[in-house]
Amino acid sequence: MSTKTIRADQTILLNNGEKIPQLGFGVYQSPPEVTTKTVTSALEAGYKHIDSAYWYFNEKEVGEAVGEKRDSIFLTTKLGQAEKIEEHLYDSVSKIDPRENGYVNLFLIHSPSAGPEKRKEQWAALENLVKQGKAKTIGVSNYGVKHLEQMEDYAKIKPAVNQIELHPWCQQPSIVSYCQARNIALEAYSPLVQGTKASDPTLSKVAEETGKSWAQVLIRWSLQRGFIPLPKSDTKERIIANRDVFDFELSDAQMEALNGLDKDEHVCLNHTELP
Repeated sequence: MSTKTIRADQTILLNNGEKIPQLGFGVYQSPPEVTTKTVTSALEAGYKHIDSAYWYFNEKEVGEAVGEKRDSIFLTTKLGQAEKIEEHLYDSVSKIDPRENGYVNLFLIHSPSAGPEKRKEQWAALENLVKQGKAKTIGVSNYGVKHLEQMEDYAKIKPAVNQIELHPWCQQPSIVSYCQARNIALEAYSPLVQGTKASDPTLSKVAEETGKSWAQVLIRWSLQRGFIPLPKSDTKERIIANRDVFDFELSDAQMEALNGLDKDEHVCLNHTELP
């Protein structure tokens, strides 16, 4: 079932009562010296949701670009460390929002790769970050069903988000179903498949039918599936074009055609099956 009526300011209500802008902007692989300009372009284009991470090495630049707009922008970062966890959490917050009362809107565990015991320790530290007012919302990234099931035994705060690779060729139905049944929002990273499917015949046909680019079609597919896509680009024209997705709709037939492309084909490392 697709959700067709989507506004440019569309938000999704998370399970803790916070609202997240449905269209985000990613800064993965944006070099620090480029990030400030890139994020400034995204903010000028109207994005209200920026997604960074400790391992992107650009949290500080994201914060600098947001500046005085901080309280009107939804900022996400991710913990990538299994040691000195609390130190890294507070370091990330201070880079993104150096104010005395600084915070991030969403803090995720970047990957389940630390193993069962460390994941439990990481989550407890994130829960404490919420109590300290340094994170409004917490969640996970790259978690498979078994990782989420394990959390049910120890999570005092339920994860609000699971950020995973999602696009027509990698739809991860078991994880999607699990999360949707438990009101865990799904963020879609690599929604543009890193450009590897730009010439796909089905995608090209839908792009021609709608008069939109292949990238705009993929973002629109993600939105209509109820996901939170995080397209990224360092090119101003593409940053603007990737947000120009609210003046058209994909028909049921077009959604069905794109839904039929699933091959469990990942363009990023698949951490969802880690122990």
